[in-house]
Amino acid sequence: MSTGTTNDTQMVIITGMSGAGKTVAIQSLEDLGFFCVDNLPPTLMPKFLELMKESGNKMNKVALVMDLRGREFFDHLFRALDDLAETSWVTPQILFLDADDPTLVRRYKETRRVHPLAPSGLPLEGIKLERELLEDLKGRAQLIYNTSEMKPRELREKILTEFSKNKETIFTVNVMSFGFKHGIPIDADLVFDVRFLPNPHYIDHMRPMTGLDDEVSKYVLKWSETQKFLEKVTELLCFMLPHYKREGKAQLVIAVGCTGGQHRSVALAEYLGHFFEKDYQTCITHRDIQGRKDKTT
Repeated sequence: MSTGTTNDTQMVIITGMSGAGKTVAIQSLEDLGFFCVDNLPPTLMPKFLELMKESGNKMNKVALVMDLRGREFFDHLFRALDDLAETSWVTPQILFLDADDPTLVRRYKETRRVHPLAPSGLPLEGIKLERELLEDLKGRAQLIYNTSEMKPRELREKILTEFSKNKETIFTVNVMSFGFKHGIPIDADLVFDVRFLPNPHYIDHMRPMTGLDDEVSKYVLKWSETQKFLEKVTELLCFMLPHYKREGKAQLVIAVGCTGGQHRSVALAEYLGHFFEKDYQTCITHRDIQGRKDKTT
């Protein structure tokens, strides 16, 4: 019986020095669509491989963090890597993250964390011990990144460039309408308040409609203040979006709010979403519209 898995299955094992950037690495690969597991004990690798096989091609890009937080299992890591090398359907790749001792000490002091190998001692003691334990593993790595001089954004860009098939950073513009009376969305990056615009709610036959209805949309968009607002907002966003993308941000949530989230905010979210869809992957969501209708472009 065929499992459906192919030798195109990609597995990235992220390891290296504590404080060298493994969290940034796993988050970056997750943004690229990798199925990610943080701190997988090597003893569970055979079971995990079985799950991958049973999933068919649903888990064809996997990233695993294995480090000394699971040091009681660490002796099993080389055995797990040897088993992986013998599989015909998965291509494992080890990404080893390193940094010099002064940088690692500084990062531990900045975060006020204790080193996992020196919970009651000096960070440098744990760093030196960890470096000794990881020496052989570093020799088996296909990729070694020294992050001493890297900012998190630079490490993210390096990983996206290395592992993205199309070599383009994935960046999605999410435009959301909402009603202030239901609360501001907690995941919004930018919030625009359009309650100053003429409100279709006060026109009786438009009250049960939404901004998805053509009559309401035309009413909201016809006013000179609406056109001036859109002119200024689109100019601002055209300036900001490339900078957000270059900074390594995976998505930007633009929230447009009116009183109830039914009319003005919906019409303007639709306008902005369609305005930017020619240049960006765009998603339009109407949080508080009746029936909770969503539309994706």
